[in-house]
Amino acid sequence: MPKNNFQTQDPQGIQGQSTLRSRRHNLPKKRSSRDLDRRTQIAVVAAGIIELTLMFAALRDLRRRPVQLARGPKPLWAVVSCHNVLGSISYIVFGRRKDPQN
Repeated sequence: MPKNNFQTQDPQGIQGQSTLRSRRHNLPKKRSSRDLDRRTQIAVVAAGIIELTLMFAALRDLRRRPVQLARGPKPLWAVVSCHNVLGSISYIVFGRRKDPQN
């Protein structure tokens, strides 16, 4: 009886199926960022800069905004803003209330 799902009694696999070890050799070789062309490298760096800028802008606004002008708990919005570019955008669009003084 196998110890886990990946170990079998038959080294060739059950009914012609490949084992985990043989599947590992069929994986493509890992690519480095140096393997990408120059335009793709620039696009990746630009996307990273945009994501970080949005995240810092959302966190800065959240820190300065009074509790009454935030929709929902501020710690939750801080976590959401740090996870992804969509989190920062969602805070900017949905998480802020308009200031009645302006």
